[in-house]
Amino acid sequence: MEVEMKIRGLMMDPVTNMPIVILKDIGGNTVLPIWVGVYEANAIALEIEKVSTPRPMTHDLIKSLLMGLNTALRKVVVSELKDDTFYAVIWLDRDGELISVDSRPSDALALALRLDCPIYVEEAVLKSSSKAATTADKAANNEELRRWLEGLNDEDLGRYKM
Repeated sequence: MEVEMKIRGLMMDPVTNMPIVILKDIGGNTVLPIWVGVYEANAIALEIEKVSTPRPMTHDLIKSLLMGLNTALRKVVVSELKDDTFYAVIWLDRDGELISVDSRPSDALALALRLDCPIYVEEAVLKSSSKAATTADKAANNEELRRWLEGLNDEDLGRYKM
């Protein structure tokens, strides 16, 4: 089963100094942090902040290609968590035919923002992520981070700085 989520914000991991995309489910308090690369975070941040660039960035180019090919982006799904790596699927619709495309979550999220389509996370991923957060050797750090992430407010997320 898929759970609809929204991008709640972007922030820097205070421990690793890596960007984190914060997803939050629409109907509750489930939070899913996904660590991403700096360039991927920048692509997401540009769209969140509605910053236009003088030349199309990669995700803007993909948006233009899809529109030119009369192909709609129906949804993106964070579909799997395996060996601490998240996987995603982009669902396209061309002339009534659904096409699935394997993707990194960061790219799928950047496209979802640009094309205003829903973001989902498989329930199994949320459960698996929750289990990973309570593994014995990581329990204290991850549980503390999870509580901190769930307690974030708008001021904490603020504007994303690279």
